[in-house]
Amino acid sequence: MRTTEGMVEGRWRSGLAEFRGISFAEPPVGEFRFAAPAPPARWEGTRRATKFGPVPPQSGPVQAESARDTDWLTLNVCTPDPGAAGLPVLVWIPGGAYITAVGSDPTYDPARLCEAGLVVVSLNYRVGVEGFALLDGAPPNRGLLDQIAALEWVQRNIGRFGGDPAQVTVAGQSAGAGSIAALLTMRAARGLFRRAITHSVPGSHCTPALAEQVAATLADRLGTSPTSAALSDVDPWRLADELTVLNTGLSANRKHWGRLAQVGVAVCPVIDGEVLPETPWSALTGGRASGVELLIGHTRDEFRLFTVMARRMGTFTDHDAQTSLDLFAPQPHGVDAYRAAHPRATPEELLETVYSDALFRMPSLHLARANAVAGGTSFLFELCLAAPAFGGVLGACHSLDVPLAFGTLDSPTGRQVFGDLPSPEALRVSHELRHAWTRFVATGDAGWVAHRPDQRLTRVLDTESKTVPYPEEASRQIWENHTPAPFDLETT
Repeated sequence: MRTTEGMVEGRWRSGLAEFRGISFAEPPVGEFRFAAPAPPARWEGTRRATKFGPVPPQSGPVQAESARDTDWLTLNVCTPDPGAAGLPVLVWIPGGAYITAVGSDPTYDPARLCEAGLVVVSLNYRVGVEGFALLDGAPPNRGLLDQIAALEWVQRNIGRFGGDPAQVTVAGQSAGAGSIAALLTMRAARGLFRRAITHSVPGSHCTPALAEQVAATLADRLGTSPTSAALSDVDPWRLADELTVLNTGLSANRKHWGRLAQVGVAVCPVIDGEVLPETPWSALTGGRASGVELLIGHTRDEFRLFTVMARRMGTFTDHDAQTSLDLFAPQPHGVDAYRAAHPRATPEELLETVYSDALFRMPSLHLARANAVAGGTSFLFELCLAAPAFGGVLGACHSLDVPLAFGTLDSPTGRQVFGDLPSPEALRVSHELRHAWTRFVATGDAGWVAHRPDQRLTRVLDTESKTVPYPEEASRQIWENHTPAPFDLETT
């Protein structure tokens, strides 16, 4: 296959043509470290494209294993027919709290989506300090710029793989969805995609003041200064490890880090006024960004995953619940409104409701509404099907929707949460969600009535799916006039 940069040789797998590890930008090391992505150099001859590219340096307690190669900015293409023309295209942007993202995760195996007629692209981009730390001498939000560079590659090349560059849908979950929300507002991303799928959009952005403090704290830990020139001398994997340690210690200084301490991740997209001028919600409702065809959803029990991972199930106190309310309930009346709406809730139930709302559910709902205000069409869903793993404690938790959408219930993650033999209900919901994706990518219609502020219709995916008014009505009312605001330094 000839791309604009050179020839690549993929492989056939179960009747699908796969091309892995194609460079869409120069490796971001040496003179390119902490810089905007540079176009890849052309090459002579044919490059084998049968192995995934190396994973960029990752932070956090759960990291993918990777050789320390530096060709981080690569993408993968899977097509049902490389000789076709005009097939709809899905570009998957993986998530992971902006500190980890692995496009080669088996959960994202594109085979079933390709079998339905889509060309599927997945990508790696810079995360953590490499992608999102605000450094003197470096452009902000480099991870988002990487995603734009990948989408530009798609525009140049996807027609050669059977895809239609005018029928591109970007899709992502968690930080991947947050990235797409940002792309909706960025001038450089205009015209690079037609539709968007966002699952569990996070409300995580930070102010320049907070981002500068994070960079200064990190650099001080390393005995250097928060500039691109100084940090370029630090090994990328050591820098990623230092971010992991910094994240772990944020909660020890809540008075300084505020909401950021509760999230436990020190880097996220920065509202820098240039690359990312403002939050997606304000840009869309203010008429400074145009709406698109949007398929958007969240899970019912978003925060439960983090409760289980932290081994905190059953341990939360009244003080913990009050802290969550003080930090994340909308002011000035949110604290009282939550307690009034949930008078019999245990501290754990109240805490999980507040965090699920503030971190994922309300940002997703408000993005659906803002997109409609900006002239787009929003199809909203909530996943309520509970995972059977670990005695059912996960509920309908964060990330449960991903193997369902890709149809990868047989992947390691899928087996972990749905078991070796998924229930008929899980198989049915997976089929419904996967069909909604493929239909939406091809036509712009998810298969149920679009969400409008006056009706608020939502597809609830469960053992018996149905379209009903938005199910989290109490939370919707509490957040009615409060869109997510960027994290900032505490001033008191």
